Amino acid sequence: MSDDETMSYEQARTELAEVVERLERGGGSLEESLALWERGEKLADVCRRRLDGARERIEAARAARAD
Repeated sequence: MSDDETMSYEQARTELAEVVERLERGGGSLEESLALWERGEKLADVCRRRLDGARERIEAARAARAD
């Protein structure tokens, strides 16, 4: 299991914000910028999966309560 798979939403969001800040500052090489962009995409996916999971849990809890 990769570290990304065990990251919490908050960890991924914090690192993603740092990546965005570094990209906005610029100054790095094209290769560094591409690596940061790719990392940002992975972190955004982690955030999206965590939010989707939370949404599913909320929907399941609401459905259980409605029964």
